[in-house]
Amino acid sequence: MEPESRFLVGVTGASGVEYARRLIEILGDRTDVIITKDAAAVIEVETGLSAKEFAGRAGMYYRGEDLAAPPASGSHLFRALVVVPCSGTTLAKIASGIADNLVTRAAAVALKEHRLLILVPRETPLSAIALENQLKLARLGVVILPASPGFYGTPRRVADLVDFVVARILDQLGVEHAIGVRWAGPPE
Repeated sequence: MEPESRFLVGVTGASGVEYARRLIEILGDRTDVIITKDAAAVIEVETGLSAKEFAGRAGMYYRGEDLAAPPASGSHLFRALVVVPCSGTTLAKIASGIADNLVTRAAAVALKEHRLLILVPRETPLSAIALENQLKLARLGVVILPASPGFYGTPRRVADLVDFVVARILDQLGVEHAIGVRWAGPPE
């Protein structure tokens, strides 16, 4: 597979790792995964899996502390970086240019190389500081895609809610899919 067709998925320490798991499942070996130390703890609590097991079908798995890994360099080609879930701390670091782990460094690379960067915050409520950070990044071209599932598709399972958000991520990546529900107007 061509390097520029690969996707990076950064998983940080916010709750909601199921969004990342489902995205990795769909993108499969087109995906390289970065898992921070805090994310590994959340993954264990929310899924019972180790970080390596969680990365599953991904092409490569990188530890978030490994600043010598390929995604830390602008010469490492990737199509897009999706940080899902994106903790408030990670979002603040990216907005401030702090690149102290592999996720925040890969985000700095995406920004400087003008590559697609999608952040999926799962925090609520939001402080004025968090909103300002999101606005700052949106003005730089970063896609801010909150994990806010829709209910017009009458979800019956948690997986339906997860798929709704993951479908929006896939749309932003330009990846064709058949998951989630698209609005088609009110029922007749």
